Amino acid sequence: MKRRYSYSDQKGQRHRWRWILLMVLVFFLIYTFLTSLVFSVRVIKNSTMEPNLRYGEHLIFSSYNIYSIVPGLNLGNGVLPFQRGNIVLIDMLNGERPPLFYHLFDGVLRFFTAQKLSLIEQKEHLYIKRVIGLPGDEITMTNYVIRVKAKGSTYSLTEFEVSSQDYTPEIPQAPALWDSSLPFSGSMDPIVLGENECYVLSDDRSNTNDSRTWGPVPVNNISGKALFRYWPLTKIGRL
Repeated sequence: MKRRYSYSDQKGQRHRWRWILLMVLVFFLIYTFLTSLVFSVRVIKNSTMEPNLRYGEHLIFSSYNIYSIVPGLNLGNGVLPFQRGNIVLIDMLNGERPPLFYHLFDGVLRFFTAQKLSLIEQKEHLYIKRVIGLPGDEITMTNYVIRVKAKGSTYSLTEFEVSSQDYTPEIPQAPALWDSSLPFSGSMDPIVLGENECYVLSDDRSNTNDSRTWGPVPVNNISGKALFRYWPLTKIGRL
């Protein structure tokens, strides 16, 4: 037997459904705004940052996308929001980012699939690396370890002495006859970074792509800084 509702009951039920849909819409608009302009959630999908970050770990990054959206803002002007040693998100699209509505659908998809699927990441243009050199630095490499001569300094220090964070790189054993001019040989002649360039490396210093193959990365290609690791729970904490 069908249960009959009065007109006022039906009207009240429709009203409740409208409020529920409205709240869901507002929630996703806020979520999309936050994940597009304030922070983003990323999952480590390779071993290039071992031993410090491992496959499957979940990180929260700050977002610098506001610099690419608001006219007149430039990440390279003023004090940079990251330091040597920080883990950052590199966007290799060179500023040719998808339109905002694309981020909207991508945010919804990432939310409902627990960050497993993404419309944007399928293009493989986002890379997690560590900042080693800042604009104006002179850097050189010996046995996979960078020495940094900061802009205006008269002497150089190891990457660990100038870093704002503690980390341990994975140093491979290079073949004895490997030409030192090759990107992954572990040696590099001194180079001076431009006024809007950074040098980024993988923590795994074997044959993984980073500034050794890309060259220095423009400051505007750095789209965020790692703030917090929230998974696995045994490693939860700031980075």
